[in-house]
Amino acid sequence: MQTTTNPSGADARLATAEEAIASLGQAVGSLRCAGSQRLVRLGISMTHFHVLTLLRHHDAMPMGRLADTLDASVSSATGIIDRMEERGLVERERVPDDRRVVLVRPTQAGLRLVDDAELVRSDVIRAALARMTLDQLERLTATIGELAGALETEMASDPARYGPVALCDQERTPHATHRRPAPSPGDGSPTTGTAGA
Repeated sequence: MQTTTNPSGADARLATAEEAIASLGQAVGSLRCAGSQRLVRLGISMTHFHVLTLLRHHDAMPMGRLADTLDASVSSATGIIDRMEERGLVERERVPDDRRVVLVRPTQAGLRLVDDAELVRSDVIRAALARMTLDQLERLTATIGELAGALETEMASDPARYGPVALCDQERTPHATHRRPAPSPGDGSPTTGTAGA
């Protein structure tokens, strides 16, 4: 008589994981949609926002590395930076020790624009979390911590596929001088600035 393994447990675990992925995807999609609409109102393209986000996390980046990160040629990246520099969102400087290296750095106007674009997401999340009970928040915090740990372990297991985890660690910790204090729960929504087209 042949003995078979009952797959019901594994199937239930897989089904639950897929449901979690779908729910997370739906939530992230809603935030992404709201963020995209915010960018349109601020008059900034998704590419410019991505560049500014990278620069805020890294303070400054060499043009060559920025092009690699954007998966673009140096000439294409240069064109993007040209347009952003015309709008006062970034500035370029040459490294004193090697004048061939051009660093791209965000301006204060560029950093303010990124903050303005991200406020809608933080405000939405804060308001949504305020609707949850303390027990729900504690369970959510624990679950997010466990998910973050599992993601780090998975990415570290295959650096060739996911890239160096150290770079992700840097991007989770923006430069201290570029961070804006989060408004307290009692504050109203801050007034956002406008950006030129």
